[in-house]
Amino acid sequence: MSQNPDTLHGARAELIAATRRGEAWAKPFPAVGDSAHPASVLVLFGRLDRIPAQTDESTVAADLDVLLQRRAATLSSHPGQVSFPGGRTEEQDADAVATALREAEEETGLDPAGVEILATLPELPRAASNHLVTPVLGWWRTPSRVAAVDHAETVEVFRVPVARLLDPANRHTSTIHRLGRTWRGPAFDIDGTIVWGFTAMVLDALFDAAGWTVDWDPSVERPIEL
Repeated sequence: MSQNPDTLHGARAELIAATRRGEAWAKPFPAVGDSAHPASVLVLFGRLDRIPAQTDESTVAADLDVLLQRRAATLSSHPGQVSFPGGRTEEQDADAVATALREAEEETGLDPAGVEILATLPELPRAASNHLVTPVLGWWRTPSRVAAVDHAETVEVFRVPVARLLDPANRHTSTIHRLGRTWRGPAFDIDGTIVWGFTAMVLDALFDAAGWTVDWDPSVERPIEL
């Protein structure tokens, strides 16, 4: 299937430019304590094989996608949530990039050799699990087969078209009630699969910084069913 190199090269360049817009990462993330553990996630964009690039004036090509996974419902931390591949830094990891690539390979089976690292973003606190997480932005030069490797941790791996995440019809504000407070954040609904929490906040900030966001209605609120 033919590729639209101009569109995809543009998306790659826009992602790199987005990482240089520091104000986009000033959005509020719940704080963590001094004992927070370092961790990394791989925010990996690529090109879907079976969807042709569109030729209209849309924000991004139809075949631009991002890699996500669904965590096992039995996990103690963030059970059942959609997330980026990633996890806690281990002693053998040289840096945040090494952590992100190792975890992604362990969880999804991807070949790290096919991933171009575009940037590492500033550490972001993840209060629910007491981690300081470094998002590692990647471009999938040579996509490899991916699937859930260990079903005790990951039950599903999937590539989501970015155009669907940007569609205002698929966006809403998630609400969660805890300890007498209501927490609100961006969320995406892809055929009933809800992307919310930390993952949605990173995608939301990245889309804003890249100039991809299409106006949507944040007053539409839906509770998260835990």
